[in-house]
Amino acid sequence: METRKVQVTGGSTYTVSLPKTWATENGIEAGSIVEFYPESDSLLLAPKDERDRLEGSLDIRDLQDEELRRAVFTMYVSGFDIIQLEAGRITTEQRRTISDATQSLVGLEVLEETGNSVVIQDLLDSSELSIHNAVTRMRLIALSMLDDAITALAENDDDIAQDVIERDEDVDRLWFVVSRIFRAALRTAKATEELGMSREVCFDYHSSARQLERIADHAAKIGQLTLQLSEVPEEVVESFEELHDDATEVIDKAMDALFLDESDEATELANDARQSILAIDEHARTIDKLLREQDPQQAQLLGLVVDSLSRCADYGGNIAETALQKAAPRP
Repeated sequence: METRKVQVTGGSTYTVSLPKTWATENGIEAGSIVEFYPESDSLLLAPKDERDRLEGSLDIRDLQDEELRRAVFTMYVSGFDIIQLEAGRITTEQRRTISDATQSLVGLEVLEETGNSVVIQDLLDSSELSIHNAVTRMRLIALSMLDDAITALAENDDDIAQDVIERDEDVDRLWFVVSRIFRAALRTAKATEELGMSREVCFDYHSSARQLERIADHAAKIGQLTLQLSEVPEEVVESFEELHDDATEVIDKAMDALFLDESDEATELANDARQSILAIDEHARTIDKLLREQDPQQAQLLGLVVDSLSRCADYGGNIAETALQKAAPRP
């Protein structure tokens, strides 16, 4: 850390010198433009970034299938607007994987293809992305998936179950968008300013989005289990519906608390959500006893459904914890 004394020039202008080492490392010289960003009681200074688009390249010669998909996802989340994938010769299978990965991400499109490279570009204006809107959309889709998963189970409807499984990709797309926005906010003060919220709040949204992504995963899991199940007895269905209602109530209360600006109300709602989880755990144990009367194979699959619903409630509890942190006084 270095310290500088603030001085007055011209009788009304405050000035402070920049450490020469920092200036040199960041290409700052006489005439360079720097940017200042107020953040709470701090003032962040950064060199002005003249780049319109962030470009990155990646050697994919040794990458195939899921490894290649994850590599494209990583470059996207890291914030690159233009991604150049290179190899001595890109195979047909690699091109197919790249195309599939591109379609799984919001805003990406293949811009150019040659024998040894594929260029992907993000067509969205990052400054127009809203992490609040993305998380809100994740909440709606994840909870509707969970609701439809229980409906599919109750009605033994494979079409609804398959639809739930497929919608998991929609939540994943939004999760990658939230992650991209979050990393941009960590990387530059400009991104934080464009976002219109502090880094701390952005972190809270990112943490909660992760829980919603897991809830969607468990809804998809229930859909997959439904495809393996035969007709479920009515008394078991009713127990599942009650457990589902209790779990979604926890998630809804937690998300409402997260979005509230009024601290006292948010704290009360989040604590109420956390307290409700105790009753859900007891309810889950009651259902487990009921399942002992079922066929062993059927009971095992239904037990996994109970576990998924309980975990969804726990993820709601994690969101409630995040809401409490967001509502707490700041030092």
